[in-house]
Amino acid sequence: MEEQKIVPRHVGIIMDGNGRWAKLRGKPRSYGHKKGADVIDEVVTECFERGAHVVSLYAFSTENWVRPKEEVDSIFGLLGILIDKKLAKLIKREVKLIISGDISPLPESLRKKCLNAVKKSGKFNGNVLNVALNYGSRAEITRAVNLALESGKTKITEEDISAGLYTAGLPDIDLVIRTSGEMRLSNFFLWQCAYAEFYFTDVLWPDFRAEELGKAFDWYSHRKRRFGGV
Repeated sequence: MEEQKIVPRHVGIIMDGNGRWAKLRGKPRSYGHKKGADVIDEVVTECFERGAHVVSLYAFSTENWVRPKEEVDSIFGLLGILIDKKLAKLIKREVKLIISGDISPLPESLRKKCLNAVKKSGKFNGNVLNVALNYGSRAEITRAVNLALESGKTKITEEDISAGLYTAGLPDIDLVIRTSGEMRLSNFFLWQCAYAEFYFTDVLWPDFRAEELGKAFDWYSHRKRRFGGV
């Protein structure tokens, strides 16, 4: 009998390398972001088909505001287009959308689209797509602590912090995938990644397709997860 492969319940993906992919082709960074956006649906769908229940994507960090305004505007525009194009598909597949991060500084049109998509998909209890948008893990943890203090807590526990995170109620991240050869978390769900396995690949995000995701899942299936034990 074939051995049952271990599948991550929660996959976190740091989608890196769009700008470098475009530069290699003599194109502007916005072109790379567009091509990167085209990959998202295929990869997320493949994650769910392989048995993952939650996929967290790093779409825009709190540090990304220092990028040129033209590039930031391009990213926000692409996110709005993605929501317009993919919301019906998410609902048809009964995928719940969660937004992790402070979306108040975002353009009003994008903010409204995010809130509408979260509301329309909120009734589903199956697979979850968690989009980290204007997200930074240190800010998230600080926010969780302040929420606990505001509730009257004088001694804060790990459970209190977990309850105040954007991902409250979701399982911790089992597998983190980062493309483009970089080997760091970049403030990506630090609390939730406490016992995650890290898979780094030199493949740039626009070239990261279902086949590459399969390599990450196969690698993960051979990991021995001891969680501090023997």
